[in-house]
Amino acid sequence: MNFNTGSRMKKILTLFVLMVAVTGVKAQETGSVLIQNATVITITGEDLENTDVLIRDGKITEIGQNLSAPRRVTKVDATGKFVMPGIIDAHSHLNTVSTNESRNPVTAEVTMEESVNPNSVSIYRAIAGGVTSIHLMHGSANVIGGQNETLKLRYGANVDGMRFEGAPRTIKFALGENPTRVHGQGNGVQPRTRMGVEQVIRGHFDAALNYKRNREEYLAAKAKWDSDKKGTPPVPVAQNLRFDVLNDIIEGNVWVHCHSYRADEILMLMRVFNDYGIKNYTFQHANEAFKVAPELAKNGARTSVFSDWWAYKFEVYYSTAYNASILNANGVVNSINSDDSELIRHLNHEAAKTVRYGNTSVHDALKMITINPAIQIGVDDRVGSIEVGKDGDVVIWSGHPLSIYSKVEQTYIDGKKYFDLSEDPADMRISIDPNDDFESAANFEVYHSGRQNDACLEGAFILNTETIQQ
Repeated sequence: MNFNTGSRMKKILTLFVLMVAVTGVKAQETGSVLIQNATVITITGEDLENTDVLIRDGKITEIGQNLSAPRRVTKVDATGKFVMPGIIDAHSHLNTVSTNESRNPVTAEVTMEESVNPNSVSIYRAIAGGVTSIHLMHGSANVIGGQNETLKLRYGANVDGMRFEGAPRTIKFALGENPTRVHGQGNGVQPRTRMGVEQVIRGHFDAALNYKRNREEYLAAKAKWDSDKKGTPPVPVAQNLRFDVLNDIIEGNVWVHCHSYRADEILMLMRVFNDYGIKNYTFQHANEAFKVAPELAKNGARTSVFSDWWAYKFEVYYSTAYNASILNANGVVNSINSDDSELIRHLNHEAAKTVRYGNTSVHDALKMITINPAIQIGVDDRVGSIEVGKDGDVVIWSGHPLSIYSKVEQTYIDGKKYFDLSEDPADMRISIDPNDDFESAANFEVYHSGRQNDACLEGAFILNTETIQQ
């Protein structure tokens, strides 16, 4: 074989490998399946008994009885089982690799876009709990933090393969003790108090609006000077990415998700947002939101809360397990979130607690982990319910999803099966370290879960310690 022939063969082989890789990615992203004879919990409609759901090329195409499976479409008998939409977590740190950019109270220019670990085994464990999409956020050290990332848990895909295509841009805000502790107490800069938190927001919004006006005037003057070449060129106004994002918030192009606890600070931010015309926002945690539920509903604000998690720091002492039910009864679009890599595995149980506390209906409880979080992150046209035309993100349960005895048997994302209880590998259940003894390995999750180190403030405690010692 001469050199030219070898070169041609190498190019052909390279092209073949690329074609196989592209095909593999496509196969990973979508799938087809016919789920038969299940009780289908549609969320937006009635529950349907003895019903089939057909997913083709990643989309739900038919819902009905006695559907026929097209050629090469797998059939799954779900007789006696329940099918519901995949669970959506509106507040997750499941697989982030960057938690807090803590050196400034405003960091709107940073983004979680590349701060995603697609290989974290926690993804698999979340899928095993019926979760199919998450809203991945960084921590809560900043009054105005960076932009978040909405993901589908396509375990095995790369970062780009996990992105939720078309999801709106969102950003993380934080009120209360987190930013005051990190910046005022830790770094000696505003905000030191809750008063300071409000003024950081107002001051930066005003500065952003002023920048926008000056920048637009400069660009118009520059365009005229470039055309006419007369007079003195205008003084440049440099682009400022931080202010650009703040203006996108004011204009409604970036949705706000705000870490908050106390009723007074919730009211404060709604007043601020009303002053600047900001409409799309969700209060995360919001433990005292029940005190101001009518005001939240009046302003169209949304909430994403824990079911019964509080008292892990001072500002969270005043809460109630009736929080979610009170918000729901007042017409607030409320979701139940995890904020934790362990809790995410049983969000169905967290939703069930609203039935126990407050007599929330089973239907509304399920909405809090499906369509409501989908609304809050702007993807309810794609996921959150079982409807023709929506993505094939569905879960097969052994019994009713709110029962403590029910298990996830299969999880599908875009029609592709990502979890099957009957094929669950044992080594996906714990993180294995050959240097650990049996007891340490068995208790791995105990050491790495819970709120011993506030999940939203991870990394900031070290920062504070270093700062105080200096």
